[in-house]
Amino acid sequence: MPALMNMPEVMANAMEATLSTWLKKEGDTVAAGDAVAEVETEKATVEIEAETDGVIARLLVEEGTSVDVGAPILIIKASGDSDAEVASFLQSVGSTADDAASASGPAIPAETTLAEAIETNTPVVAPTSTDNRSNTPGPEQTTVPDHNGRIFSSPLARRMAKENQLDVTSITGTGPGGRIIRRDVEQAISTKASAPAAALVRPESTQAPTQPVEAAPTVTPAPAEAAPGVTSVQHSKMRRAIARRLTESKSTVPHFYLSADVRMDDLLALRKQVNASSTRKITVNDLIVKAAGLALRDVPAANVIWTDDAQLQYSSSDISVAIAVDGGLLTPVVRGVDSRSLSSVSATIGDFVERAKAGKIRQEELTGGSFSVTNLGMFGTKQFSAILNPPQSAILAVGAAEPRAIVVNGELAVATMMTCTLSADHRVIDGAVAAQWMQAFKDRMENPLTILI
Repeated sequence: MPALMNMPEVMANAMEATLSTWLKKEGDTVAAGDAVAEVETEKATVEIEAETDGVIARLLVEEGTSVDVGAPILIIKASGDSDAEVASFLQSVGSTADDAASASGPAIPAETTLAEAIETNTPVVAPTSTDNRSNTPGPEQTTVPDHNGRIFSSPLARRMAKENQLDVTSITGTGPGGRIIRRDVEQAISTKASAPAAALVRPESTQAPTQPVEAAPTVTPAPAEAAPGVTSVQHSKMRRAIARRLTESKSTVPHFYLSADVRMDDLLALRKQVNASSTRKITVNDLIVKAAGLALRDVPAANVIWTDDAQLQYSSSDISVAIAVDGGLLTPVVRGVDSRSLSSVSATIGDFVERAKAGKIRQEELTGGSFSVTNLGMFGTKQFSAILNPPQSAILAVGAAEPRAIVVNGELAVATMMTCTLSADHRVIDGAVAAQWMQAFKDRMENPLTILI
């Protein structure tokens, strides 16, 4: 019997995801666990896997389509299942394809695409008897909902209209029964862009009106036109996610900050010696992440996160590393930093950087950990304070290493100094604990052999 595969919840609390690429095509044989598609979430591209063995019978979603979690995306048939059985299965789940087998006849109008059929959940009309299968039912056989004055639109269409500040009641629906679907909103967006002042009109009937129809007032006011020289760029999913999470963090987490100046001369000299004999070049950021992990081991009270019921104590140093990518920031987690070699930490960070820029970070690599490191020193930034990444309880902001005048044994000297600022969650980390961690980190950095041993 054919099996239906729905869009999984690829990210906690996610309501939708974009199916970016099919990795398999109709007719391909798959086994449970085989990757069948790449799905783009707010922060990563994730491979989703087949849930059963069989042959791909139908791909129900077009590439690039935004799909609600739980919506059907794929049908896999077992060995021996016929096309008629697949078509019957499509009927039983309330979805259909425009190329369904003749055994069930076309269930939706020919002009309706596969993605729209799924989006609108168009009901399937089965033939009244097997003897009449050659008589193709027309569109009038499709069940049409009784509107009773209501405006019917798909969830995707409503979301697109809201994001583009369109009044859904002013859009003419071309889906089954006059339902507003994605292509209708896309057409409305195009019309709005070419004629911002024109209002979209929804006719009350399919017959041509005898009198001119006045434009319906738009509930949501149109956005002000951009000033000359200003370009409007729509928010990406990643940018919306970053904005939401950082607003939540600043609004709900009591931040406090500690700064320390770290002398870098010995660490830079050690790095130079290591790189002279190493096949993989170690970066200053690699050493910082490793030192931060060891400092969490030195001060375990700082290796915690806050939850509503209890504080969670971590036994290993799992540290997120901030990586700038086009349109935002990714923070994959390096696991067990305190127990791994410096070269292993460096290799993991390097791999993250390459895959982050290619959009290949996996969702599970973005979750967990209690601590983050963000480094803007390469841009010449001397000092800054970072916002916590919930539910983590601390983040270290690293500035540039630069020559500064310092006092050593009462005398003026020049040394390479770097300012680091720790942002901490005061609900779970007290000021004294944060200060102890900062001192442990500073000691590790200024005695760099302890990072290697």
